[in-house]
Amino acid sequence: MIRFAVVQHTYSEFLGAFESQFESRDIGFTYYRPVTGQDLIGSALQFDALWMLGGAYALTDREHCPWLDDELRLVNVFRKARRPVVGIGFGGHVVACAAGGVAHGEPLHAAYWTTAHATEAGRDDPLAQAIDGRRVLVMANGRVELPPSVAPIAVDDEGRWIAIRPEPLMVGMLFRPELKPGMIEDMVMEEDRPVPEDIGELLNEARRRWDESQATAGRVVAALVTALDLMHERRKAPVFTMTAVQK
Repeated sequence: MIRFAVVQHTYSEFLGAFESQFESRDIGFTYYRPVTGQDLIGSALQFDALWMLGGAYALTDREHCPWLDDELRLVNVFRKARRPVVGIGFGGHVVACAAGGVAHGEPLHAAYWTTAHATEAGRDDPLAQAIDGRRVLVMANGRVELPPSVAPIAVDDEGRWIAIRPEPLMVGMLFRPELKPGMIEDMVMEEDRPVPEDIGELLNEARRRWDESQATAGRVVAALVTALDLMHERRKAPVFTMTAVQK
């Protein structure tokens, strides 16, 4: 069975609209939650891909993200094992940093609706073409300056990057097709979580665009399946059970 490892950084942000997309393709997933003190896995060999979800803080905020170095090491573990890596929001910034980007703490919130535009680098990319011309919600904290070697495959209305594919099996996205309106409501209710001042307006538009957003989520998953060969089950290491033998 195909199984994904999923790193969850906040209580509210999970796979959301992607869960049903994965389940319909008979893909399983296991959540790892460093925000609760849970250790991240040390090997990629029991999984077919790594997914890293959104977060409440910038990568530079080590007080709230003390696990970041471990997460960056995990990205490299999956890269060396030639298994796909996908980052969304906070996770998209992790992908950008793993590709050589430089993290900055400002702006505290980058949250807005925009039209996605495929770039020249994304002309033949399935993900860039899947979102080209569609309205998407961007939501992340801080920013990551891309290295000269990484060209965005999609940008927003102002030309800022919202999707990158620095390696054939790596994708970083700052737009959030997995978010359901209820997840945004839960972000507001999270204790001590900083949220954008216009979170109510963002939520209202998410509700209005829910049908459209569901269609976008389906297009994104289908594009990632194609681009990253996600339906190809990778070889997994055998799991041995130790049985005590009495003499």
